[in-house]
Amino acid sequence: MQNASNRAGSANPTPASAPKGARRLTSRGIASALGAAGLLSAGLLTLGAIDFPTPALAQLKPADPGVQTPFGRAPLTFADIVDKVRGAVVSISVTNGDKSEKVASGNGPQGRRFGGIPDLPDDHPLKDLFKNLPKEFQGPQRPQRPQLAQGSGFIISADGYVVTNNHVVEGASKIEVSFDDQEKVEAELVGTDPRTDLALIKMKGNKSFPHVKFTDRPARVGDWVIAVGNPFGLGGTVTAGIVSALTRDIGSGPYDFLQIDAAVNRGNSGGPTFNLDGEVIGVNTAIFSPSGGNVGIAFAVPAKTAVAVIEQLKSQGKVSRGWLGVKIQNVDEDTAASLGLSTASGALVSEITPKGPAETSGLKARDAILAVNADKIEDSRDLARKIAGYAPDTVVDVKVWRNGAEQIVKVKLGMFPTSQDELARIEEGKPSGTPMELEQLGLKLAPASGEVKDGVAIADVDDTSDAAQKGIKAGDVILEVQGEPVKNAADVLAGVKKARDLGRKAVLLHIRTGEQKRFVALQLKKS
Repeated sequence: MQNASNRAGSANPTPASAPKGARRLTSRGIASALGAAGLLSAGLLTLGAIDFPTPALAQLKPADPGVQTPFGRAPLTFADIVDKVRGAVVSISVTNGDKSEKVASGNGPQGRRFGGIPDLPDDHPLKDLFKNLPKEFQGPQRPQRPQLAQGSGFIISADGYVVTNNHVVEGASKIEVSFDDQEKVEAELVGTDPRTDLALIKMKGNKSFPHVKFTDRPARVGDWVIAVGNPFGLGGTVTAGIVSALTRDIGSGPYDFLQIDAAVNRGNSGGPTFNLDGEVIGVNTAIFSPSGGNVGIAFAVPAKTAVAVIEQLKSQGKVSRGWLGVKIQNVDEDTAASLGLSTASGALVSEITPKGPAETSGLKARDAILAVNADKIEDSRDLARKIAGYAPDTVVDVKVWRNGAEQIVKVKLGMFPTSQDELARIEEGKPSGTPMELEQLGLKLAPASGEVKDGVAIADVDDTSDAAQKGIKAGDVILEVQGEPVKNAADVLAGVKKARDLGRKAVLLHIRTGEQKRFVALQLKKS
Protein backbone atom coordinates (compact mmCIF):
# COMPACT_ATOMS: atom_id res chain seq x y z
CA MET A 1 0.00 0.00 0.00
CA GLN A 2 1.30 3.43 -0.77
CA ASN A 3 0.83 6.69 1.14
CA ALA A 4 -2.14 5.91 3.36
CA SER A 5 -0.72 2.52 4.26
CA ASN A 6 2.55 1.49 2.66
CA ARG A 7 3.62 -2.08 2.77
CA ALA A 8 5.79 -2.89 5.75
CA GLY A 9 9.64 1.68 4.34
CA SER A 10 12.95 5.09 6.52
CA ALA A 11 12.30 8.55 7.67
CA ASN A 12 14.69 10.54 9.87
CA PRO A 13 12.75 12.30 12.61
CA THR A 14 13.06 16.06 12.53
CA PRO A 15 13.35 17.85 15.89
CA ALA A 16 10.41 19.99 16.84
CA SER A 17 11.13 23.71 17.16
CA ALA A 18 11.00 25.06 20.72
CA PRO A 19 8.51 27.83 21.45
CA LYS A 20 9.88 31.33 21.79
CA GLY A 21 11.06 31.95 25.32
CA ALA A 22 11.25 28.26 26.19
CA ARG A 23 14.39 27.07 27.92
CA ARG A 24 16.05 23.71 27.77
CA LEU A 25 15.49 21.55 30.82
CA THR A 26 18.76 19.77 31.71
CA SER A 27 19.32 16.97 34.16
CA ARG A 28 20.67 19.60 36.60
CA GLY A 29 17.44 21.55 36.13
CA ILE A 30 15.35 18.43 36.65
CA ALA A 31 17.24 17.61 39.83
CA SER A 32 16.83 21.17 41.08
CA ALA A 33 13.12 21.18 40.37
CA LEU A 34 12.46 17.79 41.94
CA GLY A 35 14.75 18.45 44.86
CA ALA A 36 12.30 21.05 46.09
CA ALA A 37 9.76 18.28 46.42
CA GLY A 38 12.08 16.19 48.55
CA LEU A 39 12.65 13.56 45.88
CA LEU A 40 16.45 13.88 45.91
CA SER A 41 16.59 12.54 49.45
CA ALA A 42 14.91 9.34 48.21
CA GLY A 43 17.91 8.63 45.99
CA LEU A 44 15.92 8.44 42.73
CA LEU A 45 17.97 11.09 40.96
CA THR A 46 21.57 12.17 40.88
CA LEU A 47 22.80 15.56 39.78
CA GLY A 48 24.35 14.49 36.49
CA ALA A 49 22.13 11.61 35.44
CA ILE A 50 18.95 9.75 36.24
CA ASP A 51 19.29 6.29 37.81
CA PHE A 52 17.40 3.92 40.07
CA PRO A 53 19.71 2.92 42.97
CA THR A 54 17.00 2.00 45.46
CA PRO A 55 17.33 -1.54 46.91
CA ALA A 56 13.78 -2.54 45.93
CA LEU A 57 14.44 -1.90 42.24
CA ALA A 58 17.95 -3.33 42.27
CA GLN A 59 16.75 -6.69 43.60
CA LEU A 60 14.18 -7.26 40.81
CA LYS A 61 15.06 -9.80 38.10
CA PRO A 62 15.20 -7.85 34.83
CA ALA A 63 12.94 -8.94 31.98
CA ASP A 64 11.14 -11.74 33.81
CA PRO A 65 7.65 -11.53 32.23
CA GLY A 66 6.09 -12.90 35.40
CA VAL A 67 7.58 -10.32 37.74
CA GLN A 68 5.29 -7.53 38.89
CA THR A 69 7.50 -4.46 38.69
CA PRO A 70 6.69 -0.99 39.99
CA PHE A 71 5.39 -0.31 36.47
CA GLY A 72 2.88 -3.18 36.37
CA ARG A 73 3.94 -6.01 34.05
CA ALA A 74 6.41 -3.86 32.11
CA PRO A 75 9.81 -5.55 32.45
CA LEU A 76 12.96 -3.59 33.10
CA THR A 77 14.26 -5.11 29.86
CA PHE A 78 12.74 -7.11 27.01
CA ALA A 79 15.92 -9.17 26.54
CA ASP A 80 14.66 -12.41 28.10
CA ILE A 81 11.47 -12.32 26.02
CA VAL A 82 13.49 -11.67 22.86
CA ASP A 83 15.88 -14.53 23.67
CA LYS A 84 12.83 -16.78 24.01
CA VAL A 85 11.30 -16.00 20.63
CA ARG A 86 13.96 -14.71 18.23
CA GLY A 87 15.06 -18.18 17.11
CA ALA A 88 11.65 -18.68 15.51
CA VAL A 89 11.71 -15.39 13.56
CA VAL A 90 13.21 -15.69 10.09
CA SER A 91 14.02 -13.66 7.00
CA ILE A 92 12.28 -14.55 3.75
CA SER A 93 14.17 -14.13 0.47
CA VAL A 94 12.13 -14.46 -2.70
CA THR A 95 13.23 -14.78 -6.31
CA ASN A 96 10.64 -13.96 -8.95
CA GLY A 97 10.85 -15.86 -12.22
CA ASP A 98 12.36 -14.54 -15.47
CA LYS A 99 10.05 -12.36 -17.52
CA SER A 100 10.54 -10.56 -20.79
CA GLU A 101 10.40 -6.80 -21.10
CA LYS A 102 10.35 -4.33 -23.97
CA VAL A 103 13.52 -2.28 -24.26
CA ALA A 104 14.44 0.32 -26.80
CA SER A 105 17.64 -0.35 -28.68
CA GLY A 106 18.53 1.18 -32.02
CA ASN A 107 17.41 4.32 -33.79
CA GLY A 108 13.97 5.65 -34.42
CA PRO A 109 12.82 7.47 -37.57
CA GLN A 110 15.32 9.95 -39.03
CA GLY A 111 18.04 8.36 -36.95
CA ARG A 112 16.75 9.78 -33.65
CA ARG A 113 17.75 7.67 -30.68
CA PHE A 114 14.87 6.69 -28.44
CA GLY A 115 15.72 6.65 -24.76
CA GLY A 116 13.50 3.77 -23.65
CA ILE A 117 9.87 3.09 -22.81
CA PRO A 118 9.15 4.11 -19.22
CA ASP A 119 7.31 1.73 -16.91
CA LEU A 120 4.24 3.82 -16.19
CA PRO A 121 1.32 2.90 -13.90
CA ASP A 122 -1.89 1.81 -15.60
CA ASP A 123 -3.74 5.03 -14.73
CA HIS A 124 -0.98 7.33 -16.04
CA PRO A 125 -2.28 9.64 -18.82
CA LEU A 126 0.68 8.74 -21.10
CA LYS A 127 0.36 4.96 -20.62
CA ASP A 128 -1.62 4.40 -23.83
CA LEU A 129 0.67 6.70 -25.81
CA PHE A 130 3.78 4.69 -25.05
CA LYS A 131 1.96 1.36 -25.34
CA ASN A 132 0.87 2.19 -28.90
CA LEU A 133 4.18 3.48 -30.19
CA PRO A 134 5.43 2.08 -33.53
CA LYS A 135 7.45 -1.11 -33.30
CA GLU A 136 10.70 0.64 -34.27
CA PHE A 137 10.47 2.51 -30.99
CA GLN A 138 9.68 -0.51 -28.87
CA GLY A 139 12.85 -2.48 -29.59
CA PRO A 140 13.38 -6.20 -29.11
CA GLN A 141 12.43 -8.22 -26.08
CA ARG A 142 15.15 -9.20 -23.68
CA PRO A 143 14.96 -11.40 -20.60
CA GLN A 144 14.57 -9.49 -17.39
CA ARG A 145 16.81 -10.44 -14.51
CA PRO A 146 15.08 -12.32 -11.71
CA GLN A 147 13.75 -9.88 -9.13
CA LEU A 148 14.79 -10.33 -5.51
CA ALA A 149 12.57 -9.39 -2.58
CA GLN A 150 12.88 -9.76 1.16
CA GLY A 151 10.46 -9.91 4.04
CA SER A 152 9.98 -11.52 7.41
CA GLY A 153 8.21 -14.56 8.80
CA PHE A 154 7.98 -16.80 11.83
CA ILE A 155 7.89 -20.55 12.44
CA ILE A 156 4.71 -21.95 13.98
CA SER A 157 5.55 -25.67 14.17
CA ALA A 158 8.58 -27.88 14.78
CA ASP A 159 8.25 -29.42 11.30
CA GLY A 160 8.91 -26.06 9.65
CA TYR A 161 5.66 -24.29 8.74
CA VAL A 162 6.30 -20.53 8.40
CA VAL A 163 3.78 -17.68 8.34
CA THR A 164 4.48 -14.58 6.26
CA ASN A 165 2.61 -12.09 4.04
CA ASN A 166 1.08 -12.91 0.68
CA HIS A 167 2.69 -9.82 -0.87
CA VAL A 168 6.12 -11.08 0.26
CA VAL A 169 5.92 -14.37 -1.65
CA GLU A 170 3.53 -13.39 -4.45
CA GLY A 171 4.89 -14.54 -7.83
CA ALA A 172 7.84 -16.34 -6.24
CA SER A 173 9.71 -18.96 -8.24
CA LYS A 174 12.09 -19.64 -5.34
CA ILE A 175 11.67 -19.07 -1.59
CA GLU A 176 14.53 -19.21 0.90
CA VAL A 177 14.34 -18.91 4.68
CA SER A 178 17.33 -17.44 6.56
CA PHE A 179 18.13 -17.60 10.27
CA ASP A 180 20.21 -15.21 12.38
CA ASP A 181 23.14 -17.65 12.31
CA GLN A 182 23.21 -17.35 8.49
CA GLU A 183 21.73 -20.83 7.97
CA LYS A 184 19.51 -20.93 4.88
CA VAL A 185 16.74 -23.42 4.13
CA GLU A 186 14.74 -23.69 0.91
CA ALA A 187 10.97 -23.55 1.31
CA GLU A 188 7.90 -24.20 -0.81
CA LEU A 189 4.61 -22.36 -0.94
CA VAL A 190 1.67 -24.09 0.77
CA GLY A 191 -1.02 -21.49 0.17
CA THR A 192 -1.91 -17.79 0.17
CA ASP A 193 -4.87 -15.63 1.09
CA PRO A 194 -4.82 -12.21 -0.62
CA ARG A 195 -7.83 -10.95 1.37
CA THR A 196 -5.89 -11.04 4.67
CA ASP A 197 -2.45 -10.80 2.99
CA LEU A 198 -1.32 -14.01 4.70
CA ALA A 199 0.74 -16.86 3.29
CA LEU A 200 1.98 -20.20 4.59
CA ILE A 201 5.25 -21.78 3.44
CA LYS A 202 6.97 -25.02 4.48
CA MET A 203 10.71 -25.44 4.94
CA LYS A 204 12.22 -28.52 3.37
CA GLY A 205 14.06 -31.15 5.37
CA ASN A 206 13.41 -33.26 8.47
CA LYS A 207 15.04 -30.94 11.01
CA SER A 208 13.15 -29.84 14.10
CA PHE A 209 12.81 -26.04 14.24
CA PRO A 210 12.19 -23.61 17.12
CA HIS A 211 8.70 -22.19 16.93
CA VAL A 212 6.22 -19.86 18.57
CA LYS A 213 2.47 -19.94 19.02
CA PHE A 214 -0.41 -17.55 18.52
CA THR A 215 -2.08 -16.12 21.61
CA ASP A 216 -5.64 -17.10 22.42
CA ARG A 217 -6.30 -13.88 24.34
CA PRO A 218 -7.57 -10.68 22.70
CA ALA A 219 -5.20 -7.72 22.66
CA ARG A 220 -6.04 -4.56 24.60
CA VAL A 221 -5.17 -0.97 23.84
CA GLY A 222 -2.09 -0.14 25.88
CA ASP A 223 -0.62 -3.67 25.94
CA TRP A 224 3.15 -3.84 25.47
CA VAL A 225 4.21 -5.39 22.14
CA ILE A 226 7.54 -6.43 20.60
CA ALA A 227 8.02 -6.55 16.82
CA VAL A 228 10.81 -8.74 15.44
CA GLY A 229 11.73 -8.83 11.76
CA ASN A 230 13.96 -8.02 8.84
CA PRO A 231 13.61 -4.27 8.07
CA PHE A 232 15.68 -3.14 5.07
CA GLY A 233 17.35 -6.56 5.02
CA LEU A 234 18.71 -6.10 8.57
CA GLY A 235 17.73 -9.45 10.06
CA GLY A 236 16.91 -10.00 13.72
CA THR A 237 15.80 -6.43 14.46
CA VAL A 238 13.68 -5.88 17.58
CA THR A 239 11.45 -2.88 18.34
CA ALA A 240 8.97 -2.30 21.15
CA GLY A 241 5.80 -0.28 21.66
CA ILE A 242 2.17 -0.70 22.58
CA VAL A 243 -1.12 -1.65 20.97
CA SER A 244 -2.38 1.80 20.06
CA ALA A 245 -5.79 0.87 18.60
CA LEU A 246 -8.01 -2.11 17.77
CA THR A 247 -10.32 -2.94 14.85
CA ARG A 248 -8.73 -0.57 12.36
CA ASP A 249 -10.21 -0.47 8.84
CA ILE A 250 -7.31 0.10 6.43
CA GLY A 251 -9.34 -0.33 3.26
CA SER A 252 -8.26 -3.92 2.70
CA GLY A 253 -11.46 -5.94 2.70
CA PRO A 254 -13.84 -6.55 5.61
CA TYR A 255 -11.20 -7.56 8.15
CA ASP A 256 -10.02 -5.40 11.04
CA PHE A 257 -6.36 -4.86 11.94
CA LEU A 258 -4.44 -4.12 15.13
CA GLN A 259 -2.62 -0.78 15.22
CA ILE A 260 0.76 -0.74 16.98
CA ASP A 261 3.40 1.96 17.49
CA ALA A 262 6.47 -0.31 17.58
CA ALA A 263 8.79 0.71 14.73
CA VAL A 264 7.88 -1.27 11.61
CA ASN A 265 9.53 -0.59 8.24
CA ARG A 266 9.88 -2.14 4.79
CA GLY A 267 11.07 -5.70 5.23
CA ASN A 268 9.10 -6.21 8.45
CA SER A 269 6.19 -7.51 6.35
CA GLY A 270 5.15 -10.95 7.54
CA GLY A 271 7.01 -10.66 10.83
CA PRO A 272 5.36 -11.26 14.21
CA THR A 273 4.27 -8.92 16.97
CA PHE A 274 4.64 -10.53 20.41
CA ASN A 275 3.05 -9.89 23.77
CA LEU A 276 5.01 -10.10 27.05
CA ASP A 277 4.42 -13.87 27.20
CA GLY A 278 6.23 -14.38 23.90
CA GLU A 279 3.00 -15.22 22.07
CA VAL A 280 2.14 -13.85 18.63
CA ILE A 281 -0.70 -11.33 18.81
CA GLY A 282 -0.47 -10.19 15.18
CA VAL A 283 1.26 -10.49 11.80
CA ASN A 284 2.76 -7.19 10.60
CA THR A 285 1.42 -6.34 7.17
CA ALA A 286 1.19 -2.57 6.54
CA ILE A 287 2.30 0.85 7.76
CA PHE A 288 0.78 4.30 7.58
CA SER A 289 3.55 6.42 6.13
CA PRO A 290 3.32 9.58 4.03
CA SER A 291 7.15 9.55 3.96
CA GLY A 292 7.62 5.86 3.14
CA GLY A 293 9.23 5.11 6.52
CA ASN A 294 8.16 4.46 10.08
CA VAL A 295 6.05 7.22 11.62
CA GLY A 296 4.79 5.20 14.55
CA ILE A 297 1.67 3.67 13.01
CA ALA A 298 1.73 0.06 11.82
CA PHE A 299 -0.97 -2.53 11.24
CA ALA A 300 -1.04 -6.24 12.01
CA VAL A 301 -3.46 -9.07 11.24
CA PRO A 302 -4.88 -10.11 14.65
CA ALA A 303 -4.00 -13.57 15.94
CA LYS A 304 -7.61 -14.78 15.88
CA THR A 305 -7.98 -13.94 12.18
CA ALA A 306 -4.55 -15.35 11.32
CA VAL A 307 -5.20 -18.68 13.06
CA ALA A 308 -8.43 -19.28 11.14
CA VAL A 309 -6.75 -18.48 7.82
CA ILE A 310 -3.58 -20.50 8.50
CA GLU A 311 -5.59 -23.58 9.46
CA GLN A 312 -7.33 -23.56 6.08
CA LEU A 313 -4.12 -22.87 4.17
CA LYS A 314 -2.45 -25.79 5.90
CA SER A 315 -5.30 -28.21 5.24
CA GLN A 316 -6.34 -27.22 1.71
CA GLY A 317 -3.91 -24.62 0.37
CA LYS A 318 -6.57 -21.93 0.10
CA VAL A 319 -9.30 -20.23 2.09
CA SER A 320 -12.94 -20.99 1.31
CA ARG A 321 -15.37 -18.28 2.36
CA GLY A 322 -19.11 -17.98 2.20
CA TRP A 323 -20.54 -15.62 -0.41
CA LEU A 324 -23.92 -13.92 -0.43
CA GLY A 325 -23.81 -12.37 -3.89
CA VAL A 326 -24.92 -8.83 -3.09
CA LYS A 327 -23.57 -5.30 -3.14
CA ILE A 328 -24.25 -3.53 0.13
CA GLN A 329 -23.96 -0.17 1.86
CA ASN A 330 -24.34 1.14 5.40
CA VAL A 331 -27.70 2.19 6.77
CA ASP A 332 -27.32 5.79 7.96
CA GLU A 333 -29.90 7.77 9.89
CA ASP A 334 -31.58 9.21 6.80
CA THR A 335 -31.76 5.80 5.14
CA ALA A 336 -33.18 4.27 8.31
CA ALA A 337 -35.84 6.99 8.46
CA SER A 338 -36.81 6.44 4.83
CA LEU A 339 -37.20 2.69 5.42
CA GLY A 340 -39.07 3.05 8.70
CA LEU A 341 -36.27 1.55 10.80
CA SER A 342 -35.97 2.73 14.38
CA THR A 343 -32.14 2.49 14.46
CA ALA A 344 -29.42 3.21 11.89
CA SER A 345 -27.82 -0.22 11.73
CA GLY A 346 -27.64 -3.13 9.34
CA ALA A 347 -26.58 -3.38 5.69
CA LEU A 348 -28.72 -2.20 2.79
CA VAL A 349 -28.72 -4.37 -0.35
CA SER A 350 -28.06 -2.03 -3.27
CA GLU A 351 -27.63 -4.66 -6.00
CA ILE A 352 -28.12 -8.40 -6.49
CA THR A 353 -25.51 -10.41 -8.40
CA PRO A 354 -27.16 -12.28 -11.30
CA LYS A 355 -27.55 -16.00 -10.61
CA GLY A 356 -25.82 -15.60 -7.25
CA PRO A 357 -26.93 -17.12 -3.92
CA ALA A 358 -28.96 -14.05 -2.93
CA GLU A 359 -30.96 -13.95 -6.16
CA THR A 360 -31.64 -17.67 -6.02
CA SER A 361 -32.84 -17.39 -2.41
CA GLY A 362 -35.12 -14.41 -2.95
CA LEU A 363 -33.20 -11.49 -1.44
CA LYS A 364 -34.03 -8.19 -3.14
CA ALA A 365 -32.51 -4.77 -3.62
CA ARG A 366 -33.71 -2.36 -0.87
CA ASP A 367 -33.71 -5.19 1.70
CA ALA A 368 -31.99 -4.06 4.89
CA ILE A 369 -30.15 -7.04 6.38
CA LEU A 370 -30.49 -6.85 10.16
CA ALA A 371 -29.13 -10.23 11.33
CA VAL A 372 -27.63 -13.51 10.16
CA ASN A 373 -28.52 -16.58 12.23
CA ALA A 374 -29.70 -14.24 15.01
CA ASP A 375 -26.35 -12.38 15.07
CA LYS A 376 -27.07 -8.68 14.77
CA ILE A 377 -25.48 -6.88 11.81
CA GLU A 378 -23.96 -3.50 12.70
CA ASP A 379 -22.94 -2.31 9.22
CA SER A 380 -21.83 -3.51 5.78
CA ARG A 381 -18.32 -4.54 6.92
CA ASP A 382 -19.82 -6.52 9.79
CA LEU A 383 -22.06 -8.39 7.34
CA ALA A 384 -19.11 -9.14 5.03
CA ARG A 385 -17.08 -10.52 7.97
CA LYS A 386 -19.88 -12.70 9.27
CA ILE A 387 -20.73 -14.17 5.86
CA ALA A 388 -17.04 -14.83 5.14
CA GLY A 389 -16.86 -16.75 8.41
CA TYR A 390 -19.26 -19.40 7.12
CA ALA A 391 -18.25 -22.25 4.83
CA PRO A 392 -19.65 -22.35 1.28
CA ASP A 393 -22.95 -24.25 0.94
CA THR A 394 -23.97 -23.32 4.50
CA VAL A 395 -27.66 -22.41 4.82
CA VAL A 396 -28.16 -19.30 6.94
CA ASP A 397 -31.23 -17.42 8.17
CA VAL A 398 -31.02 -13.82 6.98
CA LYS A 399 -33.32 -11.39 8.80
CA VAL A 400 -34.29 -8.53 6.50
CA TRP A 401 -36.43 -5.42 6.77
CA ARG A 402 -38.72 -5.30 3.74
CA ASN A 403 -41.82 -3.19 3.17
CA GLY A 404 -41.94 -2.06 6.80
CA ALA A 405 -41.70 -5.51 8.36
CA GLU A 406 -39.11 -8.12 9.33
CA GLN A 407 -38.78 -11.30 7.29
CA ILE A 408 -36.51 -14.34 7.41
CA VAL A 409 -34.94 -15.46 4.13
CA LYS A 410 -33.02 -18.74 4.01
CA VAL A 411 -29.90 -18.44 1.85
CA LYS A 412 -27.54 -21.20 0.77
CA LEU A 413 -24.18 -19.46 0.57
CA GLY A 414 -21.91 -19.82 -2.42
CA MET A 415 -18.10 -19.75 -2.51
CA PHE A 416 -16.48 -16.33 -2.54
CA PRO A 417 -14.78 -15.81 -5.94
CA THR A 418 -11.07 -16.49 -5.87
CA SER A 419 -10.07 -13.33 -7.74
CA GLN A 420 -11.36 -9.89 -8.64
CA ASP A 421 -11.45 -10.93 -12.30
CA GLU A 422 -13.70 -13.84 -11.52
CA LEU A 423 -15.92 -11.66 -9.33
CA ALA A 424 -16.21 -9.13 -12.16
CA ARG A 425 -17.22 -11.85 -14.62
CA ILE A 426 -19.88 -13.14 -12.25
CA GLU A 427 -21.27 -9.66 -11.60
CA GLU A 428 -21.47 -9.10 -15.36
CA GLY A 429 -23.40 -12.33 -15.76
CA LYS A 430 -20.56 -14.07 -17.58
CA PRO A 431 -19.37 -17.62 -16.87
CA SER A 432 -16.94 -17.85 -13.98
CA GLY A 433 -13.24 -18.25 -14.66
CA THR A 434 -10.42 -20.29 -13.22
CA PRO A 435 -10.83 -22.07 -9.90
CA MET A 436 -7.93 -21.54 -7.57
CA GLU A 437 -6.97 -25.21 -7.53
CA LEU A 438 -5.52 -24.93 -11.04
CA GLU A 439 -2.83 -22.61 -9.74
CA GLN A 440 -0.96 -25.72 -8.67
CA LEU A 441 -0.56 -26.52 -12.38
CA GLY A 442 0.22 -22.94 -13.36
CA LEU A 443 -2.82 -22.81 -15.65
CA LYS A 444 -5.82 -20.55 -16.03
CA LEU A 445 -8.81 -21.93 -17.89
CA ALA A 446 -10.98 -19.88 -20.19
CA PRO A 447 -14.71 -19.61 -19.41
CA ALA A 448 -16.89 -22.11 -21.24
CA SER A 449 -17.91 -20.95 -24.71
CA GLY A 450 -19.41 -22.31 -27.89
CA GLU A 451 -16.07 -21.96 -29.66
CA VAL A 452 -14.60 -25.02 -27.90
CA LYS A 453 -16.78 -28.06 -28.57
CA ASP A 454 -14.54 -30.65 -26.89
CA GLY A 455 -12.32 -29.94 -23.95
CA VAL A 456 -11.40 -26.80 -22.01
CA ALA A 457 -9.35 -23.92 -23.44
CA ILE A 458 -6.32 -22.59 -21.56
CA ALA A 459 -6.49 -18.82 -21.04
CA ASP A 460 -3.05 -18.25 -19.52
CA VAL A 461 0.07 -20.11 -18.41
CA ASP A 462 2.37 -19.10 -15.55
CA ASP A 463 5.80 -18.43 -17.10
CA THR A 464 7.55 -20.08 -14.14
CA SER A 465 5.41 -23.25 -14.11
CA ASP A 466 6.18 -26.78 -15.24
CA ALA A 467 3.44 -26.36 -17.87
CA ALA A 468 5.32 -23.46 -19.48
CA GLN A 469 8.56 -25.42 -19.41
CA LYS A 470 6.84 -28.23 -21.34
CA GLY A 471 5.47 -25.98 -24.05
CA ILE A 472 1.86 -25.51 -23.00
CA LYS A 473 0.58 -22.06 -23.92
CA ALA A 474 -2.57 -19.97 -23.98
CA GLY A 475 -5.01 -21.20 -26.63
CA ASP A 476 -4.19 -24.88 -26.15
CA VAL A 477 -7.13 -27.12 -25.29
CA ILE A 478 -7.21 -29.78 -22.56
CA LEU A 479 -9.04 -32.82 -23.97
CA GLU A 480 -8.47 -35.36 -21.18
CA VAL A 481 -7.10 -35.50 -17.65
CA GLN A 482 -5.91 -38.86 -16.31
CA GLY A 483 -7.66 -40.58 -19.21
CA GLU A 484 -11.05 -38.98 -18.55
CA PRO A 485 -12.63 -36.58 -21.12
CA VAL A 486 -13.21 -33.05 -19.83
CA LYS A 487 -15.89 -30.55 -20.76
CA ASN A 488 -15.44 -27.89 -18.08
CA ALA A 489 -13.13 -26.71 -15.31
CA ALA A 490 -14.77 -29.00 -12.76
CA ASP A 491 -13.77 -32.03 -14.86
CA VAL A 492 -10.16 -30.82 -14.94
CA LEU A 493 -10.15 -30.41 -11.16
CA ALA A 494 -11.67 -33.86 -10.72
CA GLY A 495 -8.87 -35.32 -12.83
CA VAL A 496 -6.23 -33.57 -10.73
CA LYS A 497 -7.87 -34.85 -7.56
CA LYS A 498 -7.92 -38.37 -9.02
CA ALA A 499 -4.17 -38.21 -9.63
CA ARG A 500 -3.59 -37.01 -6.07
CA ASP A 501 -5.80 -39.74 -4.60
CA LEU A 502 -3.75 -42.33 -6.51
CA GLY A 503 -0.59 -40.91 -4.98
CA ARG A 504 0.77 -39.74 -8.33
CA LYS A 505 3.47 -37.05 -8.43
CA ALA A 506 2.25 -35.87 -11.84
CA VAL A 507 -1.03 -35.62 -13.72
CA LEU A 508 -1.38 -36.64 -17.38
CA LEU A 509 -3.09 -34.19 -19.73
CA HIS A 510 -4.11 -34.78 -23.33
CA ILE A 511 -3.48 -31.44 -25.06
CA ARG A 512 -4.50 -30.15 -28.48
CA THR A 513 -2.40 -27.40 -30.06
CA GLY A 514 -3.98 -26.34 -33.33
CA GLU A 515 -4.47 -29.64 -35.18
CA GLN A 516 -1.77 -31.49 -33.20
CA LYS A 517 -2.48 -33.60 -30.15
CA ARG A 518 -0.01 -34.78 -27.50
CA PHE A 519 0.19 -36.01 -23.91
CA VAL A 520 1.89 -33.87 -21.27
CA ALA A 521 2.61 -34.95 -17.70
CA LEU A 522 2.64 -32.00 -15.29
CA GLN A 523 4.20 -32.19 -11.85
CA LEU A 524 1.83 -31.78 -8.92
CA LYS A 525 2.85 -29.43 -6.14
CA LYS A 526 2.71 -30.89 -2.67
CA SER A 527 -0.40 -29.89 -0.76
